[in-house]
Amino acid sequence: MKQVNNKIALITGGASGIGETTARLLSREGAKIIITDLDVIKGERISKEIGYDTLFLEHDVSSENGWVKVIKSIEERFGKLDILVNNAGMSKPGSIETADFNLWKKTMSVNADSVFLGCKYGIELMKKSENASIINIASTLGISTSAIQTCYGASKSAVINLTKSIAIYCGEKRNNIRCNAILPGAIRTPMFESYLNMSEDLEMAEKEFASAHPIGRVGEPLEIANAILFLASDEASFITGAALPVDGGLTAA
Repeated sequence: MKQVNNKIALITGGASGIGETTARLLSREGAKIIITDLDVIKGERISKEIGYDTLFLEHDVSSENGWVKVIKSIEERFGKLDILVNNAGMSKPGSIETADFNLWKKTMSVNADSVFLGCKYGIELMKKSENASIINIASTLGISTSAIQTCYGASKSAVINLTKSIAIYCGEKRNNIRCNAILPGAIRTPMFESYLNMSEDLEMAEKEFASAHPIGRVGEPLEIANAILFLASDEASFITGAALPVDGGLTAA
């Protein structure tokens, strides 16, 4: 039996990295997929490759009006929403002195405002599901940050706290919606590659990232996607309000 058979799943930032891998995995496990992203060319290509009634929508996740339009399109096409994966995000380094206010506002808007808006407008449609699941992609840097992640770390802390608040609310309302967060460590994605490319020695830079994880390596997008699949499935029906590290032991060290 496929784990999310006939469920309707929305994945933001689905044109690359964790989002793309998650879209492909959930489709293989029986879900009908809605991918949203600003990258129209990649988004449409991936949507066609997945097939099986997959829908791509161009989407600025930091726009309230954009969320209203996306949820309306899903309601008109599918009538309900079972799975919401708030995955879209951005990361640029900066300390409290080097990060300017525009970077702070942009990071908070893309990483935190988007999750607030996605949950706010998604919940009404998710009430039509018998067992709905919201999965917010946070980060280990949301609980243990660094000097150069002033903006990113704060935005992901907001995601973790917001996730718990939504989980409590939905539980008290008995609306059959669970809400959890996943905290990835360093994962081999375009975002991770952008950090490697800041170094003159890419091999040494990757070794440094890997050594921070007790398991001795960086993670792969599929390892995050597998965790998303579990939390999206009915097998996780008693799990809500969790902030699950998928980080090779990084936060345990």
